[in-house]
Amino acid sequence: MKRYKRILAEAAVILLLLMYLCTLIFALTDHSKAMGLFKASIALTILIPVLSYAGILMYRLLHRED
Repeated sequence: MKRYKRILAEAAVILLLLMYLCTLIFALTDHSKAMGLFKASIALTILIPVLSYAGILMYRLLHRED
């Protein structure tokens, strides 16, 4: 189980770093859809850690005996 958690944690870190990079790129570009993509990137940057924390809490509640 530790290996599974480690792989998921590393995937989450990589996903967040990519989202930060996308946010920076969308903020600096002057494309017609850049503002919408920037807003979506900011929303996902906030939403991904919140959902991962909720998943951790649910796991702890469902697997108390582990």
